[in-house]
Amino acid sequence: MKQIFLFFIIAAAMFGQSQNKLTNQLKDVMMQNSSDEKIHVWVFFNDKESALNKFADNPELLISKKSIERRKKVLSNSVITEMDLPVNLSYIKNLQEFGFTLKQKSRWFNGVSGFIPASKISKLETLSFIKKLDVVRKYKNEALKISESNYDQYDLSLKKNPFSPNSFNYGNSFTQLQQINVPALHDLGYFGQGVTICLMDAGFNRLTHEAFNTMNIIAAWDFVNGDSNVGDENDMGSGSHGTETLSTIGGFKEGKLIGPAFGADFILAKTENTDSETPVEEDNWIAALEWADSIGVDVTSTSLGYLDYDPPYQSYTWEDMDGNTALITIAGDIAVSLGIVVVNSAGNSGFNSSHNTLGAPADGDSIITAGAVESNGQRSSFSSVGPTVDGRIKPDVMAMGDGVVVASPSNDHQYTSASGTSFSCPLTAGVAALILSVNPNLTPMMVREAMWNTASNHNNPNNSIGWGILNSLDAANYFPIPVELESFSANVIGTDVLLNWITSTENNNSGFEVQRKTEEENDFKSLTFIKGNGTTTEQNFYAFIDKNSPSGFITYRLKQIDFDGSFEYSNSIEVTIDVPTKFSLEQNYPNPFNPTTKIRYEIPNQAQNDKMFVTLKIYDVLGNEIATLINEEKSAGSYEVDFDAAKLTSGVYFYQLKVGNLITTKKMILMK
Repeated sequence: MKQIFLFFIIAAAMFGQSQNKLTNQLKDVMMQNSSDEKIHVWVFFNDKESALNKFADNPELLISKKSIERRKKVLSNSVITEMDLPVNLSYIKNLQEFGFTLKQKSRWFNGVSGFIPASKISKLETLSFIKKLDVVRKYKNEALKISESNYDQYDLSLKKNPFSPNSFNYGNSFTQLQQINVPALHDLGYFGQGVTICLMDAGFNRLTHEAFNTMNIIAAWDFVNGDSNVGDENDMGSGSHGTETLSTIGGFKEGKLIGPAFGADFILAKTENTDSETPVEEDNWIAALEWADSIGVDVTSTSLGYLDYDPPYQSYTWEDMDGNTALITIAGDIAVSLGIVVVNSAGNSGFNSSHNTLGAPADGDSIITAGAVESNGQRSSFSSVGPTVDGRIKPDVMAMGDGVVVASPSNDHQYTSASGTSFSCPLTAGVAALILSVNPNLTPMMVREAMWNTASNHNNPNNSIGWGILNSLDAANYFPIPVELESFSANVIGTDVLLNWITSTENNNSGFEVQRKTEEENDFKSLTFIKGNGTTTEQNFYAFIDKNSPSGFITYRLKQIDFDGSFEYSNSIEVTIDVPTKFSLEQNYPNPFNPTTKIRYEIPNQAQNDKMFVTLKIYDVLGNEIATLINEEKSAGSYEVDFDAAKLTSGVYFYQLKVGNLITTKKMILMK
């Protein structure tokens, strides 16, 4: 795996000091265009405006709390690096004075992309703060889908497989999930919850489709047109392909289509311009990846392959598929070094006896490259092959890419069948999300290792099918989880916090160190040590009261220490001691549940009202009201209510809190 220091070595090789700051590729483009023709260029700078120590103690000024926690898995020292520092704005302003039109900024590469007349490029070369000038590479506009057919001929009301105890009715999507053993993880209650996935695609034109009704989309941005609408709105690019890939990984409509990671949070990035006269550009993809990193993404899925384009556009070729040449490949490997699982389609160029048929960034040495198989397990003829130019096996793993059930991009209630590595990629990324949902402490390389060593061809990997067809259940169980927590909860009682936790059967448990961190503290501090039961009883129950806790926002976690000295941290839980200043609705727990669950909410102080009218209601996926839990006036404070769903059927439900004119809604999953 490339570490961060390796990136700087690569960067030095690519952008090292030279009296001639123009790359040969940029010179060629300049010769092919008139002096007035605007050229799409990269401008790389020598340094950055801010010093690293300015942000060392306040990393949340640059990246989210979730991104910080993810990076802690892979970065032993500071979670902030020089790559995270903002690009120098004064440099950009100076460029604009020369007629430069800014398109994208890249913190990781310390540069910007944009357009400038060919005649003015030589003037930029004289600026002392510029390190290198290069052309933005253009790629063949290839969304990795090769066919689509109408699915109306099939019975989409199929019952779940009668020979399987599956919790859901998958309809015709059962085949694509069963092949990689996803239903077995769904049966255990893992749907990708707690994981954030970013899809980078050609837009998403039908987010109104019924398969997305329960999807939690936390952010979206169109990097082609520079706005927040990732659908079709009479601007550049069409989003039918993105609708299909998004439904493959996260759609949910029982009896028709269920994606492997339907319980995850999603970030949507439109990075490709599908207009035939405008080739796709690498800077959109890099900008989207940096943006998703700052939000706190855990897994990315890209069903696009980037390689060559017709002259005069500058291209990468199969000879550049060495993991170190294409800028987007380097960006993908950087993302992995920051704790992000990056998954990409292998490509649809099939087999070539003389060289690889991959498209960037599928050549990345840390990127999980997904090839396609048919429903019978045979490699799809169109699925691209390795090796990379430097001799590494590609693809990494395989999933179904022939006749995959997807949401129709033209009708909110219809489904189609589509083929291509476009669809083996989101299935693979969905498996990565399931693995992280089971074990959030795994690094990206551990996720890949788990996939590799449990796939169907792990004993004999090759450049046709890599390590073979995925096995979700075995991959999720590949790394044992030392902390055998079944639950860990906190309840505020006045100024005291009552912590409760339960472990499954365990006979090597030395005990738990209870740790706490306040808003003012950077690190956790030990509160006490609770000796382990060390028994073989069915369950072990523990409790600890943190008396007179400080006011404000507090985080707790457990450090389980085994008899051999090894240890593992639990997930963190957060509480607030003072009376809330804003209303909030927390995720129900447990979730999924059967048949009871708890819902916690907070009502803020009101300057003029002692009480506010509060309603808390339950709805099904069709919007039908199922139950009313609260319908009365309440004073400011924190509350918790039980919900018993014994009379309801398994499925997704919503609970909605109304406090005055404020409304918030969350989803929960009942599994019987």
